[in-house]
Amino acid sequence: MQPYEERLSAPRSWWFIAVLMGVSVGLIMLPFGTLPMLGGLIGGAALACVAVSSYGSARVRVVADSLVAGEARIPVSALGTPEVLDAAEAAAWRSYKADPRAFMLLRSYIPTALRVEVTDPADPTPYVYVSTRNPEALAAALTAVRSA
Repeated sequence: MQPYEERLSAPRSWWFIAVLMGVSVGLIMLPFGTLPMLGGLIGGAALACVAVSSYGSARVRVVADSLVAGEARIPVSALGTPEVLDAAEAAAWRSYKADPRAFMLLRSYIPTALRVEVTDPADPTPYVYVSTRNPEALAAALTAVRSA
């Protein structure tokens, strides 16, 4: 079995924006004095960094015959053949080709993805869409688990 694990961490520019949020809260608090300004700077930056960290903490793993995407754990036996999506095709499946019943773990800052049909007849979810920086490796891991 070929293991796979990836964390869909946020890009560096988002961390810079989080720091700028702290600066803006500090500037808002400046008329109230130096101490409130410092509190706003630290508190605003801390809250923005927590938000960026939690959004970028989603993980994609193939473990114990399951695809774990964020909070979802899907048995590989309930999945069809994985389809690697390049940037253009991934954008299409995120927008006009998307099915509202699908499970989607998507991050807009990751251009590529993997789409896998759900073959379980009892599951109303038509497919799983997972943003990934390395869709070929994820597809190979799913295929290896299926063949094992």
